[in-house]
Amino acid sequence: MAVEEEGLRVFQSVRIKIGEAKNLPSYPGPNKMRDCYCTVNLDQEEVFRTKVVEKSLCPFYGEDFYCEIPRSFRHLSFYIFDRDVFRRDSIIGKVAIQKEDLQKYHNRDTWFQLQHVDADSEVQGKVHLELRLSEVITDTGVVCHKLAARSEAKKTKVRKRTNNPQFDEVFYFEVTRPCSYSKKSHFDFEEEDVDKLEIRVDLWNASNLKFGDEFLGELRIPLKVLRQSSPHEAWYFLQPRDNGSKSLKPDDLGSLRLNVVYTEDHVFSSDYYRPLRDLLLKSADVEPVSASAAHILGEVCREKQEAAIPLVRLLLHYGRVVPFISAIASAEVKRTQDPNTIFRGNSLASKCIDETMKLAGMHYLHVTLKPTIEEICQSHRCCEIDPVKLRDGENLESNMESLRHYVDRVFTVITKSGVSCPTVMCDIFFSLREAAAKRFQDDLDVRYTAVSSFIFLRFFAPAILSPNLFQLTPHHTDPQTSRTLTLISKTIQTLGSLSKSKSASFKESYMATFYEFFNEQKYADAVKNFLDLISSSGRRDPKSVEQPILLKEGFMIKRAQGRKRFGMKNFKKRWFRLTNHEFTYQKSKGDQPLCSIPIENILAVERLEEESFRMKNMFQVIQPERALYIQASNCVEARDWIDILTKVSQCNQARLTVFHPSAYLNGHWLCCRASSDTAAGCTPCTGGLPANIQLDIDGDRETERIYSLFNLYMGKLEKMQEACGSKSVYDGPEQEEYSTFLIDDPQETYKTLKQVIAGVGALEQEHAQYRRDKFKKTRYGSQEHPIGDKSFQNYIRQQSEISAHSI
Repeated sequence: MAVEEEGLRVFQSVRIKIGEAKNLPSYPGPNKMRDCYCTVNLDQEEVFRTKVVEKSLCPFYGEDFYCEIPRSFRHLSFYIFDRDVFRRDSIIGKVAIQKEDLQKYHNRDTWFQLQHVDADSEVQGKVHLELRLSEVITDTGVVCHKLAARSEAKKTKVRKRTNNPQFDEVFYFEVTRPCSYSKKSHFDFEEEDVDKLEIRVDLWNASNLKFGDEFLGELRIPLKVLRQSSPHEAWYFLQPRDNGSKSLKPDDLGSLRLNVVYTEDHVFSSDYYRPLRDLLLKSADVEPVSASAAHILGEVCREKQEAAIPLVRLLLHYGRVVPFISAIASAEVKRTQDPNTIFRGNSLASKCIDETMKLAGMHYLHVTLKPTIEEICQSHRCCEIDPVKLRDGENLESNMESLRHYVDRVFTVITKSGVSCPTVMCDIFFSLREAAAKRFQDDLDVRYTAVSSFIFLRFFAPAILSPNLFQLTPHHTDPQTSRTLTLISKTIQTLGSLSKSKSASFKESYMATFYEFFNEQKYADAVKNFLDLISSSGRRDPKSVEQPILLKEGFMIKRAQGRKRFGMKNFKKRWFRLTNHEFTYQKSKGDQPLCSIPIENILAVERLEEESFRMKNMFQVIQPERALYIQASNCVEARDWIDILTKVSQCNQARLTVFHPSAYLNGHWLCCRASSDTAAGCTPCTGGLPANIQLDIDGDRETERIYSLFNLYMGKLEKMQEACGSKSVYDGPEQEEYSTFLIDDPQETYKTLKQVIAGVGALEQEHAQYRRDKFKKTRYGSQEHPIGDKSFQNYIRQQSEISAHSI
């Protein structure tokens, strides 16, 4: 979800790898171990939670999380929780990274020390204040100022049930002055004193409980600001009190390993990107392909994955991904000497194919595997076949039979799914098959292994191993089910590999023994038939759209439709389910629907203003007769539901152009005060989202990301230019500093590099001009940039330096 800024769209996203924690404090009891999980928070709003790792002081999580960030934030925070025997959660410690510091740790594994958490440090929000210095005449005729010169506390009234209180109250503070002071000495004293005085404003959550009020944050404003500007009016960020406990050492709570990639894209209109975009889109036609702009991006990026993600999305959007992948895969096959190592490295071709399968094949993966994976998770049958790990009462033969049954089920649904494989994947697999068969003509199996190394090794096997990462399960599987899926994944991976000595490929003897069940020709034949089908030339996808496609499901809270009474009794937790046919909810998963809304009846999907019910993360699904008000669990979930509901209903002919951003309560709309519940909306609907559910790609945003990568690695681009020049004029041994670059044709590569650097430079000038214009228009202390925002202070300093340098 983009934020519009005068013709420019701003997107924020974050990709996080939560690795492990270590040296957590032991539990204060006979059992020293802890059951811990980690949460990801935008400020204090939880948006992700890992699985619980039991009985460990060094828990390993190994989980990934990605989200588009739909709102402004100050801190990206990680909390480690301990769950005790009564299933109560207590915070062990936290890691809080300020937004402006995220680039310091960009895409690097970093250990962070856990910090203590207390009420005084958990502060967020901002406050608007107006201060005025008033002059009065004393009894002696001397002019003096009203100043806060003594400790004096004054309170506002309590504003109930709101996260955005408006106080609108005025307080006066004054100082008395001894008449014995001379005017001059008193003036000197006053000047010195004013620099030390400050106004302190505390915010509290009023409580009727005996534990007292809850501290929400404070401000400390030096009175010298009034001598610079009178009156003084500004927004301030609330700050924590600097009186937290300092008794414990920073490393007493342990540490957490994280890898954070925060991206902020500033996207201009499409015309700005045309030169760079055209250069990237013609990459497949460049001879050799290593001289193309897209291939050069993969050469200069620190990791191939960095380049593959935006490249594939851009090329998919413009229908150029198949020819480009075919070109780079063919070039890689020509450089491969051993058919057993084909596509085994983390090359640009491998990463681009992986990314294409993730984007184009997600629905195919769900249709193929989800029913069987759900059955395995629900049946909860033990399938442990390692004799060392068997528990008391478990039978090895019974477990082996259960596992064999599951492997057969999964293998069958995969090998019979060829007709549903997306066309773009089949076209890529055809090019891989042809390139491999042409390069290694004496190896009859290479045409199969070239394809199976992707569809089995990199697509189906990882999805079976970690179904939650592929949205096949809503949550992490329990340890027993996770072990079952691991064993299934290993077996399926080996079945699909078509290796000649399959049993020997297992390190564990028990896996080699188990695999003997599948050491039959019928399994190899089924794999080859499947691979033949998905890599056939000219094949087109014949699947029908008559069967409903499950797009998203999960628990949310909804308000009863048609109720006039206001109150929490109207709000119920329900299981929501969205397909391409209907939007339904029921009491719990698997129950009969309590309500079904046909997709064609959705007229608009919009956010609902928080003040309607004093509840965050609410949105509305507008129907012909009424609106369904729903609350998601957090801002990321709300954004995801709004996006996918909007996409699936985007082509409805009766879609609204205006809507009410607030609810209809107590006989009127809260937004425009119209009394009729059928009154036309007062605010334009958001729109412009594509109707394509499977691939929602913004070509301009992907080009902006590629520009950012080129700009980040400009030093490497220039070094690559030097390498091209060196290769062109020097025929001796290659210099070590240039050996990291793949340059087949120095002259063609140099020509492309020159165009890339020129296109990136032009975009950088546009960005620099945007930053200068924004700096001129931005007011420090406004609601958008409150005082106390470190990032904005740094921004002002940088822009001042830039302005001074340009002068």
